[in-house]
Amino acid sequence: MALLMKQEGGDATVHPQLRGTTPAQAIEMFLALLQDRLPVWLRTLDGLMHRAGKGRVNDNLLPVARGGIDYYADVQGAAMPAFISPSITVRFREALRETRLGPASEVAPLAQYLEEERRLGRVAADVNPESSARLLLAGCFRHAYYEMFIGTGSGLSRDESAQEIVRELRLEAVTPTTPALS
Repeated sequence: MALLMKQEGGDATVHPQLRGTTPAQAIEMFLALLQDRLPVWLRTLDGLMHRAGKGRVNDNLLPVARGGIDYYADVQGAAMPAFISPSITVRFREALRETRLGPASEVAPLAQYLEEERRLGRVAADVNPESSARLLLAGCFRHAYYEMFIGTGSGLSRDESAQEIVRELRLEAVTPTTPALS
């Protein structure tokens, strides 16, 4: 998805879906997009609790990582106009606080799932669930960010990236092997 392009007859760059809008309209459009996409994304995160104790932890997290990449790819390009000026950035932050659509709404359900899996002994005891949740989400955000600027096809696919993000968190508890008796 081409997210930035030159405006005809000028040097300004704009989000193509937001061409001709004021910064305030761009913020309102972004918040509308966020209100549309965020509930679906949060349902994906909230659904993890139903998977606690079932299947493999990494397998349970793969759809979350892939969904996170898709979610961030959908919304972060539309957020760019919110950072045009300090006053617009302040308005954007106020709107996020007013609507309670900030990062905590994403981290909390993922951290709760990881905490439950840790309690069940399926995630290593030394794992910090909240930090691991933030790292998983950061990996998803990073993939979507690079895809937005570099384009698809120049790195890992979304599926490959989701697998790498989950695998490299190294969350699953390692079960010690018992030596074979001779």
